[in-house]
Order: sequence, then structure tokens, then C-alpha cells
Amino acid sequence: MTLKRNDSPIQNKKTGCSDSELARRCNVSRSTVARWSSGEIKKVNDDTAEILSQLLGYNITPILMGMDTTIRLPILGYAKAGYDLFAEENYLGEEETTLKERENGDYYLRITGNSMSGIGIMDGSLVLVRQCDSIPSGKVAVVMIDQEVTVKRVIYKKGMMILEAANPDVASRYFTPQEIKELPVKIIGQVLSCRTSF
Repeated sequence: MTLKRNDSPIQNKKTGCSDSELARRCNVSRSTVARWSSGEIKKVNDDTAEILSQLLGYNITPILMGMDTTIRLPILGYAKAGYDLFAEENYLGEEETTLKERENGDYYLRITGNSMSGIGIMDGSLVLVRQCDSIPSGKVAVVMIDQEVTVKRVIYKKGMMILEAANPDVASRYFTPQEIKELPVKIIGQVLSCRTSF
């Protein structure tokens, strides 16, 4: 089987293993793993492809054969495009996604509410989330406020964290550094994209 140069299935580092551990599990050298990641090595044997598939959580055989493939990511629950929805992880199923989305995102959340409708995040939309604990100012994030979870644009201004709605009918919320620490207010992911069905 052949690896395509810019499509190495392990470039995304989603294996959860260090290069040393991946080399050990596949019975290859660390330099071989590095050359897989860079796309320098374009072929792997069937047994290695099977091990990599298990580690990545999806079948890499179609990718190695140059075929388009879809992968499934979990929908882990609801997030409010508004306020006052308590955080609760509820597995809601899976959503088919592209390999590119799988490389960047970790899971989907189902949106309830309309505070982000101005940027196309509607009630019922699915948002692709990359798990992280900080984001640059101006990006859309999944934010925990004590036990509440919401999706808002995060703005940092004059020592404040502003959670900005994209709907003029929904007020933005402002948090001081003390409130961020005491409530607490935490970034738990960055919203990368949105899927809306009509």
C-alpha cells in the first residue's frame, strides 16, 4: 500500500502515542515513524496498516489506496448559543466527517438557542470543536461558566474577558480576572466549523 506525500494518515498525531511507542507497537524504528509523518515513506505493509488503523480509530486502507474516505466523530452533547444550559456530557451519536476535519477537530456539539445566529450557528446546528484551554481574542469558543456551557466569540479587552453574542437580542457578558478565577470561567474548546441542516 502507498502513502500519499501530503496525506500521511499519522500526520495528525491522533494516535495518542509518542513516536517511540508507535514505533514499538508497529515493530519499526522511530526514524521510520518520522518518515511516515513527513510523507517520505509512501508504503506500509498490510499488518502495519492494520495496527495504524487501530491506533487512529479508523480504517486507513482507503487513504493508503488514494481513495476519499469519511470518518465518524462523536457528538458529545449540547452547548447553548445563549446562556443557562448546564454542562452535561451526553453521547448523542456520531457524525460523518472528512479526514481533514478529523485532523483538526475532536468532537461535535449540538447547539441549542440562537445567540450566534448572526454568524450562521443556528439552533440545532452541529459545531466541530477542537479541545483547548485558550484561544486568541476574536475566535468562537465553547466556554464553561461555573457549571454552564455556552458558545460565544471571546474578546480580551482591558483585562476583561467578553463573551460576545452574534445576535443583537442577546447581551454580551463581561468577566473580570477575579470572576474568571472564582466562578470559574474556562475555555474548553475552539469552534472550527458549523453544520446546519434545514
